[in-house]
Amino acid sequence: MNSASVHHINVKVLVAEGVSVDLEAAVGVFHQWIKNTVCPEILIDVAEYRHVPAGPGILLIGHEANYSFDERENRLGLLYNRKTTLDGTFQSRLAQAHQAALTACDLLEKDPAFDGKLKFDRKNLEVFVNDRLLAPNTDATWQALKPELEKYFAGSVIERQGEPRDLFRVGVKK
Repeated sequence: MNSASVHHINVKVLVAEGVSVDLEAAVGVFHQWIKNTVCPEILIDVAEYRHVPAGPGILLIGHEANYSFDERENRLGLLYNRKTTLDGTFQSRLAQAHQAALTACDLLEKDPAFDGKLKFDRKNLEVFVNDRLLAPNTDATWQALKPELEKYFAGSVIERQGEPRDLFRVGVKK
């Protein structure tokens, strides 16, 4: 496995410690994003999974990517999930996913629906590769992607997370 073949990069920016968010507001906000073409991706629909414990939360479905208030592992955050391939290097694809997640966080924090109460911890991220076949959560994938992740997130602590049956995932703390 080499990093050049890795696409489907996801970035999750965790909600700041001690912040409580009513996800009901996210449904309306995401519908406005579709209506007003807020994101560069083609956005299609909103799905609500708040009834699923530690699940996908509120999902904004797009053609190229999904955005969601993700609650997996009981860790609430904004998840950018790239679904289609992009040209360029691993570094450029990682930068695109990271920037898309940060931009979405900025928009959500400023949205009146959250009444100034929503705050993301931009120094506490998770990066996933949503492709178990190409990038399984193994030592080999970790060894192949670690130098690329360390280069992009220079000065950060990067730790592989999860177990072999999970998506390849790392935690990043700046």
